[in-house]
Amino acid sequence: MLAAKRIDLPGVSLQDVQTQLTPGAIPNTMQVVLRAGKADIPAVGWRHVALTLTGNLQRDVQMRWMFDGAAQLTGAPGGALANAKINLVIDASANTLAINADQGATHIGTAFPLDQPSHAQINLRNLPASWLQGLLATVWPGHITGGKLDADLALDVRDQGYQSSGDLNITDLKYVTPTGNPSGDGLTGHARFAVDATTHPAQLILNGGVHGGQLQFGPVLARLPEHDVVFDLGANMEKGGVAISHLHLDDEDALLLDGSIAIDAKGNVQKLKLDHFQARFPAAYDRYGQPWLDSAAAPNLHIAGQVNGHVDYAADTWRSFAFHSDGLDLADGNGQLQANGVRGDLDWAAQGDKSTTTLAWNQLVMRQFAIGAAQSRWRSRGGSLNLQSPLDISILKGQVHFTALEWRPAAPKAERFNLAADLSGLDMATLNQSVGWMPFAGTLGGNIASMQWVDGRYALQGQLTIKAFDGTAVIRHLSMQQPFSNSPMVAGDVSLHQLDLAPLADAFNFGSMTGRLDGSIDGLQLAGGSPVAFTAALLAQNGGRISLRAANNLSVVTGGTPASGLQGAVMKLFKTLSYKRMGINSSLQNGICTFSGLDGGNNGYTIVEGSGLPYLHVVGEQNRIEWPVFLRRLKAASQGAVAER
Repeated sequence: MLAAKRIDLPGVSLQDVQTQLTPGAIPNTMQVVLRAGKADIPAVGWRHVALTLTGNLQRDVQMRWMFDGAAQLTGAPGGALANAKINLVIDASANTLAINADQGATHIGTAFPLDQPSHAQINLRNLPASWLQGLLATVWPGHITGGKLDADLALDVRDQGYQSSGDLNITDLKYVTPTGNPSGDGLTGHARFAVDATTHPAQLILNGGVHGGQLQFGPVLARLPEHDVVFDLGANMEKGGVAISHLHLDDEDALLLDGSIAIDAKGNVQKLKLDHFQARFPAAYDRYGQPWLDSAAAPNLHIAGQVNGHVDYAADTWRSFAFHSDGLDLADGNGQLQANGVRGDLDWAAQGDKSTTTLAWNQLVMRQFAIGAAQSRWRSRGGSLNLQSPLDISILKGQVHFTALEWRPAAPKAERFNLAADLSGLDMATLNQSVGWMPFAGTLGGNIASMQWVDGRYALQGQLTIKAFDGTAVIRHLSMQQPFSNSPMVAGDVSLHQLDLAPLADAFNFGSMTGRLDGSIDGLQLAGGSPVAFTAALLAQNGGRISLRAANNLSVVTGGTPASGLQGAVMKLFKTLSYKRMGINSSLQNGICTFSGLDGGNNGYTIVEGSGLPYLHVVGEQNRIEWPVFLRRLKAASQGAVAER
């Protein structure tokens, strides 16, 4: 029995060693049992693994030392060589140490110069990829969870790391990083590689092809096709981040690109510069566009056509981009966004000037609003992409005349967008039907002098005017949030001037009224087209006539009761009744609507003040009504279910 605290051999360092030597069963052989509490094999990145070797040692006629037996390693990455056959040959005349290990279908063959044991020629066959975890851990924080590989490589172990190059083939490779990005699953392919882990950051050159499986890199989740995606890249790796200084990728029927990209240890893009890209849809979207396009634009996109261009993004800001298409069709899965026949160019840079470009389309659909064919001209100057000539678009049977449209992609959000436009002849019936409101005849027009980002919303300067019911509704202080979402927020103040109550009441089937209505709806907020807040004051100051049905509806929706008994019977004899004044004030906040009228007291508030005989007096009884309850009452009133005419 021999014991040693430490033994250093070519390519192997052993600690806490116990060795038992006995004559072998075959003449001129020695039975060896060697146990090491800790073994370091730098060539494959294994450190502090427990080692047990058993076998026969002999010296052949060529004076070579030869060992045949079994190796058992405990604690090696991936369970490597837990029960392997091993063959070792030391040939002093050839200055070579050769070690071959086989475990099941896995083969590891290594050869070292005796005078330079830090250099190895290695061939690997059917190797579980996780066995290389120790070697890769010095430069990469990821964890290999599956897959196998074949490789022929050279490895030089230095004091400050290692260098390696060669050829490899991978099958069903799976790996993850601490943050889950980057990651890979089910990757199969081949590559020639060179890695230098002696420098900081570590450097990698890789070129080959990969197919099948999924690859997460930054915001891109690539679902690779069955054919090879060809790539050629050079990268630096440090502190869990990856900076690809040059990247060529060619997926023949989906995506071609040349450029560079860098992501940090959390998977966030720090730099993206594509000197050229060509994306062919729908394949490019299906393989590379989800989920980041779903998050940036809209979910479940349907895209057809081709886009070429370049992009430059760094330090959380855009530096330049250019796009060209001869024909692109795009639609989201919910039918909220659609673009047909998009063609032309956009060319922008944060610095300097660019030439004028033209962008045209056959049709755009944003939510329920369809925009007809148009052609626009753009030019980038000093970081601003500007409309070069007025743009007229057809929408809602009317026209929007853009006199200015400016986009500054690299500017702070408050300075990023601006526009000026005149609106004329937009059809209110079509607009109302598009957003699910009660349709009524009228037109929308006006002007928008500018648009600014203020307190998380787009604030539009100017005013819009709705001409309807022989009067006007003037909209001021208009603002929007998330205009292209499923539930856009719209806010503004509305002034009502001399609306004719006769067509207004008929449009909503509320019961007949006459007179002229003035008022205001301040602080109006709509979410997805439905009111969530407002303060309203409505007044028909100069009187008119009102039907019993309309009077009863006003009473019931505000918590009162319809006229009954003798009073109701008398009033039914008259088609309409005269009133002196009619008015109501309401405020909606947090789902509760509060009400008041022309006057108020302990028994309610006056909504309609009568005139003449028979005398009509409509009183609202409830000052606070839950908004859904009030809406249900209004719906019932419009359907004739509250009271008879």
